[in-house]
Amino acid sequence: MASDDDLRYREWLIYCITTPLSSAIILANLFIIMAIVCNRQLHNTPNYFFLSLLVADLCTGIALPFIPRMALEQHLDWHACLLVHIFPNFLFLSYLFNLVMVHYERYLCIANPLHYSQFWVHRCFPAALLTTWVPPLLYASLPAFGWNEWHRDDDVNSTSNSTTTGDTDDGDTCSYKRVFPTAYIYLEVYGLLLPSIFLIVGMTGRVLCITRKQLRDICKLHRAVERDQASDGEHRLNVRYAKCVAAVSLIFVLCWVPYITFVNVTLRWMKGDGTSQNYTLHIILSCTGIGSMAIIPFVLGLANRQYTEPARKVLRKLRDCWRGVQGHTDM
Repeated sequence: MASDDDLRYREWLIYCITTPLSSAIILANLFIIMAIVCNRQLHNTPNYFFLSLLVADLCTGIALPFIPRMALEQHLDWHACLLVHIFPNFLFLSYLFNLVMVHYERYLCIANPLHYSQFWVHRCFPAALLTTWVPPLLYASLPAFGWNEWHRDDDVNSTSNSTTTGDTDDGDTCSYKRVFPTAYIYLEVYGLLLPSIFLIVGMTGRVLCITRKQLRDICKLHRAVERDQASDGEHRLNVRYAKCVAAVSLIFVLCWVPYITFVNVTLRWMKGDGTSQNYTLHIILSCTGIGSMAIIPFVLGLANRQYTEPARKVLRKLRDCWRGVQGHTDM
């Protein structure tokens, strides 16, 4: 059990890291959500999936300060302990499922551009949307239905207290080890988290391969017209594709690598007894890992000019007003 000073330091560290990250995630998602809601041209199935992703990411930003606190031992009763562990886990899993669905929908759009509207994600949009929220809720709620270590720890504590004369009472000590069994955590990591990441990476790589093949076909047409001479249009297409590959690689390095590192460090951290573990490193990795993955929807939103057009209009108006004030002052 950590001392009060250690707990206060860890809570202070979590607050200092998560507050700016959480605020940035919330504001960025609200910005894109308002752009989609206010533009009726964006009211279609693909943007509805992306809107669901933004809402899930917004909730993840709200829950971000509570996720690193799962590693801390707190004095809470059973129901409050369940709430502070299950609810953030549900929001994070729903965000991950929404992220997979958005990539899957866009993969279908690119891989089958003439028939993608006939796939089930478009024909059964409500059912597809429910698959991004209901399964995470069901899985996150499993500890509330009995898959937990709470009562087993109570039996162990009662047995140990009956053989000692100490006055310490661990019955109300809330910890992730009492809510999430080891098998539950491993199933979530290797059955949900890592497969979802591999699916997203695989679909993104497949989209890049399809794009490269289409680019080669376009270049062949250009060369047929230009008589085997590389045109400026072909060069621009190659440069644009290279920028796309570089952007995807940069997103993977900045957003996915920190989270994958956090997952692996957490699993190794769980194998220890907790007395010799570096809590500071674990807190930093958890905050930066989850925070870096949570900015992916904002990066995807910046790639669509329709999402950022309202902000551009506001910035142009502010620039024109500033120039008008400057011109009036000079006169």
